[in-house]
Amino acid sequence: MTRNIFQSRKFSGLCVLSILLVSVTIILLTNDTIDLFPYLSLSYLRRSSLSDIIPAFTPTSSPTNNSSSSMKSPVSQNRVVDDDQGLELDWLNKDNKWNVSLKVDWKRCESPDYMPCLDNIKAIKKLKSKRNMEHRERHCPESAPKCLVPLPKRYKVPLPWPQSRDMIWYDNAPHPKLVEYKKDQNWIRKSGTFFVFPGGGTQFKDGVIHYINYIQKTLPVLEWGKKVRVVLDVGCGVASFGGTLLDKNVITMSFAPKDEHEAQIQFALERGIPATLAVIGTQKLPFPDNSYDVIHCARCRVHWHGYGGKPLLELNRILRPGGFFVWSATPVYQHDEGHRNVWKTMESLTTSMCWKVVARTRFTKVGFVIYQKPNSESCYESRKDNDPPLCTKEETKKNSSLYTPLLSCLPKVPVGPTGKWPSRWPERLTDRPVSLITEQISEESYREDTRLWSGIVSDVYLNGLAINWTRIHNVMDMNAGYGGFAAALINRPLWVMNVIPVEGKDTLSMIFDRGLIGIYHDWCESFNTYPRSYDLLHSSFLLTNLSKRCDLLEVVVEIDRIVRPGGYLVVQDTVEMLKKLNPILLSLRWSTNVYKGKFLVGLKSLWRP
Repeated sequence: MTRNIFQSRKFSGLCVLSILLVSVTIILLTNDTIDLFPYLSLSYLRRSSLSDIIPAFTPTSSPTNNSSSSMKSPVSQNRVVDDDQGLELDWLNKDNKWNVSLKVDWKRCESPDYMPCLDNIKAIKKLKSKRNMEHRERHCPESAPKCLVPLPKRYKVPLPWPQSRDMIWYDNAPHPKLVEYKKDQNWIRKSGTFFVFPGGGTQFKDGVIHYINYIQKTLPVLEWGKKVRVVLDVGCGVASFGGTLLDKNVITMSFAPKDEHEAQIQFALERGIPATLAVIGTQKLPFPDNSYDVIHCARCRVHWHGYGGKPLLELNRILRPGGFFVWSATPVYQHDEGHRNVWKTMESLTTSMCWKVVARTRFTKVGFVIYQKPNSESCYESRKDNDPPLCTKEETKKNSSLYTPLLSCLPKVPVGPTGKWPSRWPERLTDRPVSLITEQISEESYREDTRLWSGIVSDVYLNGLAINWTRIHNVMDMNAGYGGFAAALINRPLWVMNVIPVEGKDTLSMIFDRGLIGIYHDWCESFNTYPRSYDLLHSSFLLTNLSKRCDLLEVVVEIDRIVRPGGYLVVQDTVEMLKKLNPILLSLRWSTNVYKGKFLVGLKSLWRP
């Protein structure tokens, strides 16, 4: 009897122990509130970003295919969240072959800063002329490269916003040339392991805040962040002007070419300031007509009066009717013969374009002039000479700015509602865009699109996709439509580059009307940005149609080039496209996740071949 009691107790103890082990396992894997072992919890991994687990990293060597040093994914690979239970279920059966990583013999590109369409040395050498900055324009290779851009040595996770506006890791963009070249102008300094940006500039040595406030004081009608919302900064340097205007609810597209001012746009993007690489050379800028409220140039080294005045005519094209051009340069305030001649030429050209001077001033040894573009055609009609002439419809057709020669004519000023100034910010974001043409889309359809994106972003993107939004600041929408995705994120501390593919419907004017920024692009080619520029790329039903024109593998390589390590790709597309996309991402050692069978999330790792 004693033996039976012992056996019974032993059996009971084993049962209790088994139940206890099972319970602990379930808690570790599913409980969202557990704090004892957070790194073992899948819920922790769903909430976390790579930078929370590894706040800084130093890639001294590249892992091989079988390396155990590959980054652990904060997103559980190939799983989907069940709508009813909130539990993770297997996305695909193990037997499905497309769930296996695509076998690709990846190679490294030569430079960690490689930009295929701007670093095509072979094409640049064949140019017959460089007089009008042709060598700074896009020259894409005939066959898109399939190499992966390496990381700089000792690369670290970028500093968070707003700290990044004032300082960045030196090792992330190790280009010290500007420190010496602009040491007297307070652009940038090196301080230990950081680059520091004091907020100076060629024309604002006393600080960019003082400069911006003085512009407002000189012309109060500007009303930064109310009447004026969207600004273009030409030849922006390290983009301190645009970075400071963010505090005034002004979004600035800063641009400059890749030239001897080494890595200035790379610095801007690493700081978290909207910027792109572009040049006013022989081709139109990738922006629509009548889009910017204000265009700014502080010693931007553009010869506005040169090339038959075409550079200034290009500003006229993209400046909104009634918009302003702030020109801060030596011909405005220096009076030797050379500068006087430039000023007289500018005076003659702007008069012929019906621009009027609304302010001209000098302060702290420099100065600026502010021109205003006409908001009607009455001045054009009263000119003695039709020079420059008015453009024809063919010369100003929509969505035609990519690889299109600069105009030598004046586009007609829009009449009716499309020529009006948008509402004041922030009402401008949700009011009817002034360029919305009812023949193309009804206002009801536009508002339904806005409501749809508001719901998707709130319910899915912010709460269902395991993205750590606290680390997201530089965002790109690869197929922006009417800007609904960006509008839904407006209250978060980030900015969105809204890209309108050239093969799709041209809605970029409406995006600018809403007080957002954007650009035209062909995704069969490389984008004009440095590697590791964006924290998140978003694609909504773009890739299915795009894959009919170009190689999906090449598109993914470009996405990999643009996204930072620890950054995300979010794709909403057909199941068939997700099945094609996932193996490519896995071959790049990205971690992937899918939500409701419609949204694929990719997380980029540190891996390089």
